[in-house]
Amino acid sequence: MKITLVTSSLVMLFLIDVHANVQPQKNFDLQRFAGKWYRIGLAYDSPGFVTFRGRLTISMGIVEPKENGDVNMTMWSLRSSGCQRKLYVYEKTSVPGLFNYYSTRHRRVKDVTVVETNYTEYALVLKHRKFNKKYTQVSLYGRTKKLRADLIEKFRAYATARGFSKDSILTPPPPADLPRDPPETCDAPILIDSEIELAPL
Repeated sequence: MKITLVTSSLVMLFLIDVHANVQPQKNFDLQRFAGKWYRIGLAYDSPGFVTFRGRLTISMGIVEPKENGDVNMTMWSLRSSGCQRKLYVYEKTSVPGLFNYYSTRHRRVKDVTVVETNYTEYALVLKHRKFNKKYTQVSLYGRTKKLRADLIEKFRAYATARGFSKDSILTPPPPADLPRDPPETCDAPILIDSEIELAPL
């Protein structure tokens, strides 16, 4: 038992130290980052994620910058009950590419960092709790539903280097019939700031 506790403590200290040094994309440009993105990959260190991962599929989101520098992120996903829409609001900080987000589900302020992107093809995004970094997510986004193998490997290597286990890193399959243009085809009510399952960023 003592060995297990010591090992867990060391892992947590490693993750906290790594996330404290995360830097956003250099010269991040929010206007270039705006638009449609697909979540292609997800790494999540919550203990419950391993059993939940089989239910995940690729989801789609639209990033809409606001005049004050904040961001609206609307996500669409297909479930057994049909299409679902969720709206998230990310507040700007003094650092471009770094946003704050209040999770109503966890009642915590979280940091959302765009770690790396080329704007036209992929983006790596890291989210963690602002003060308690026990649960962290790394997401891989693509402008299309399919990315090059080397970008998938970049995502896996990035997550692995930050202490994520193999079982916590996932590249989910696309849903069978995800609409090409969900804003026009999904008439489900918008769930604001709900985080019913996993937040997009």
